[in-house]
Amino acid sequence: MVVDYAALKKGGFMRQKQKDHFSLRLKVVGGELEVAQLQAVAEVAEKYGRGSVHLTARQGVEIPFIKLADVEKVKDALAAKGVFTGVCGPRVRTVTACQGNAICPSGCIDTYALARQISERYFGRELPHKFKFGVTGCRNNCLKAEENDLGVKGVYRLSWSGEVCTLCGVCVKACREKAVSVRENTLTIDEKRCNNCGRCAKTCPTGAWKGEPGYLLSFGGTFGNRIAQGRQILPPLKDTITFFRVADAALDFFDKHGKPEDRFLAAIERAGWGVFEETILAEVRHAC
Repeated sequence: MVVDYAALKKGGFMRQKQKDHFSLRLKVVGGELEVAQLQAVAEVAEKYGRGSVHLTARQGVEIPFIKLADVEKVKDALAAKGVFTGVCGPRVRTVTACQGNAICPSGCIDTYALARQISERYFGRELPHKFKFGVTGCRNNCLKAEENDLGVKGVYRLSWSGEVCTLCGVCVKACREKAVSVRENTLTIDEKRCNNCGRCAKTCPTGAWKGEPGYLLSFGGTFGNRIAQGRQILPPLKDTITFFRVADAALDFFDKHGKPEDRFLAAIERAGWGVFEETILAEVRHAC
């Protein structure tokens, strides 16, 4: 029998060193699985594997020691409980995310909702090489957004009203960047220091500070054989419509300028950061 190992890898079945055995990568969006899905994974690992799973560095779940003869049975058993296989190879991988503002007090954006939207739009898209999205909810950066080809960091787009401000100084104490100060009955904001973390808005007792969710993006991060920190070239984006215009443009840029085995960063460097920045800025200007 001729085995199409490339097709198996594309569908999440990665060859092990043991003959005719695979470690199956599952699709886990934003690190979240329902209890019923976990039970299904446990049942499959017990019946078709060796009773264990591996938790990957990117919030994934892998079931090792799946036999070649059981591949279709495993897929069917998992799909029946709403669990689907992941992908490997040159395509958009599973999206990672922290818990965001639905759970974390520091969160500025709904990370899981955004991760689901990204996954629905891009998961499995063919590209010159693998492409990773990561979504983190705030400046604490639990998901290390800059390690991803396209990282998303939740921030607040801030505004302040002097009409209701009592100059109590709570925001001054809350601001870790020392961007806010009160002197001589006047509040001063140093915009160069402000990193849009939103701590001022979260702690303000009078509502003088207002914060609207925003998306701060980084491009070209990688943490594999080559380590590079993604660059921030845009101010915080105001909505997901603008975000997806930018993400579409970034992936199209990779398709146009990338070569096989090139990560996104290499494609940007080949074309030039100036060319890439103008491509992305054009999308933001159009959205505005």
